[in-house]
Amino acid sequence: MDKTPLLEIEDLCAQVDNKEIIKNFNLTINKGEIHAIMGPNGAGKSTLSYVLCGKDGYEVTSGNIRFKGQNLLDMNVEQRARAGLFLIMQHPVEIPGVSATTFLKHAVNDIRKANNLPEIETMDFIKDIKNISRNLNLDNDMLKRSLNVSFSGGEKKRMEALQMSVLKPCLSILDEADSGLDIDALKTVAKQINSLKDEHKSMLVITHFQRLLNYIEPDFVHIFANGRIVKSGDKNLAIELEQNGYSQYIKENA
Repeated sequence: MDKTPLLEIEDLCAQVDNKEIIKNFNLTINKGEIHAIMGPNGAGKSTLSYVLCGKDGYEVTSGNIRFKGQNLLDMNVEQRARAGLFLIMQHPVEIPGVSATTFLKHAVNDIRKANNLPEIETMDFIKDIKNISRNLNLDNDMLKRSLNVSFSGGEKKRMEALQMSVLKPCLSILDEADSGLDIDALKTVAKQINSLKDEHKSMLVITHFQRLLNYIEPDFVHIFANGRIVKSGDKNLAIELEQNGYSQYIKENA
């Protein structure tokens, strides 16, 4: 079995608008692992997710990122997605005039083409997407509507979970995946996300609160403060944070 880490980040520094946000950040994620990054507002958690996905305006000033053994920084946004990187966004983008079904079918076929596979059969795709939508309590009518346009916050997050389920990425980054979800919707989304776990797929869960980690259980929890990881542990570290907050770690690493 290939022992190459799925994601390796070494001494990463990154800035936005000439302001350094990520500072000497290090993290290794192996296949099949779930890592959670917890931290206060402004720590740089979302910035990290945008750097990994290649969003414009997020400049890496030093350090290395390898994804499946390849230099991630040499890949553009599309190449990263085709390689199996996926982001559940904190604020999903609206795409007027493009239905969710059309968007997803083009995305699936683009990834299949990059892997020298034939286009998916339409009936197989429709059957698959409807089954997943049912699991997420998404009405079939939503699949015909413009992607995320006039969707509630919870509907957008369930649509993101649908995309993750259809695209089957090897590394999923969940940036505040619980934002906008009530407790029932959170359980539904978490159940679907958990159904995707296997020995080849990994997740990086970014959150403020421990409640999401009650449903998507991490193997490792990292505290992110002032642009870097300041402490790592198991799921019990998240419980400690819920009880004591972040202030101690912010002061110690200011």
